[in-house]
Amino acid sequence: MTVTEISEISKSKVKVCIDYDIYFALYKGEIKKYAVKENDEISRELYDMLINDVLLKRAKLRCMNLLKSRDYTKHQLEAKLKQGLYPCEVIEAAVAYVVSYGYIDDTKYAGTYIMSAGQSKSRKQIESDLQRKGVPKDEIEKAYVLCTEEDGLADERELIKKLLDKKKFETQNATHEQRRKMMGFLYRKGFRIDDICEVLGQNIE
Repeated sequence: MTVTEISEISKSKVKVCIDYDIYFALYKGEIKKYAVKENDEISRELYDMLINDVLLKRAKLRCMNLLKSRDYTKHQLEAKLKQGLYPCEVIEAAVAYVVSYGYIDDTKYAGTYIMSAGQSKSRKQIESDLQRKGVPKDEIEKAYVLCTEEDGLADERELIKKLLDKKKFETQNATHEQRRKMMGFLYRKGFRIDDICEVLGQNIE
């Protein structure tokens, strides 16, 4: 294994590249301590020590510090570690560590989001939001089942009525064109056609 590049990231950190393929960040003091030099060979023993004793410990601590401030999905936490130039094997091990202690629970995360956003957003919108955050579809489904059992979700038709009230839309006095435009607006919000028609009127074409 060869140290093919060492480049400065900041006043205190550098990026190390091994065999043009593996990248990670070390403090300049660590570079000096472990005598890591560009174009020099690096032993498997030293490499494993840097991965397991230096970077993995640091990645676990980074995860714990991030989770102190707010909840993260597994995907979001992995993305944070990637930004810190942690190698894939370190990211995988660090995230597995916090998952094993229950610090990351995508179903719980999704449930919390559903209970909060479910008062103003359609299920389709919420599912789309959670998928963008990296929550797997099956975890979203589990969360919805749990939330439904707790009976804490707002009825979608009630949400539509709230949106109409917010927009001061008078169903009885609206013209056909106004109803048609409102129907399109609500559909783009992720509400189902049958729910929209029920609230706005069944005669909408």
